[in-house]
Amino acid sequence: MTKELLIELFGYLGSFLVLISFLMTSVFKLRVINTIGSVIFMTYALIIKSYPTAVMNFCLVLINLRFLWKMRRGSKEYEFIKVNGDDKYMHHLLDKYYSDIKVCFPGINIDLENANRFYIIGHEGKPVGITLGHKEDSEMEILLDYSIPEYRDFSIGQFLISKLPNEGIYTLTYNGPDENHTAYLNSLGFQKTEKGYEMKL
Repeated sequence: MTKELLIELFGYLGSFLVLISFLMTSVFKLRVINTIGSVIFMTYALIIKSYPTAVMNFCLVLINLRFLWKMRRGSKEYEFIKVNGDDKYMHHLLDKYYSDIKVCFPGINIDLENANRFYIIGHEGKPVGITLGHKEDSEMEILLDYSIPEYRDFSIGQFLISKLPNEGIYTLTYNGPDENHTAYLNSLGFQKTEKGYEMKL
């Protein structure tokens, strides 16, 4: 394989990542993948001395980094909505996102009969998260903590945790599937236990 071919493949990789980023449903993932692709394509453009292309991709990197910084540092205005177990709108949301919930939580059993706490998280009037839990005294076991794809940047979890002490909840546990959620649980401050995860609020 020649050096010229390797350089060209490097450029194709950057283009591919930029294009694939627009298929992401999560804005955060879109920005991250787009940034990586733009860095690669900018490097390729510098190698072949296509400076206008390099400048354009450099600007894209700066724009993405700015938005990523705002997403991490900024705070969204969420709404905390407490509902009951027979709330029709909550059941509608669970039905609507059932397929995605099963993908996010492989093997999960959404047991509404065991839940006695039901919360919907909204953003600008749109439902973006659903949390089901079983509260006993000051401890709540999380049975489901679901966010729609566009809002999986950990901010909903942080918002929810800030509201739970007002509900008389000071210990959170989670014993469900974690294969897709280890980074999320660790980022919020959960500690691994024999049964699952636990966090003191």
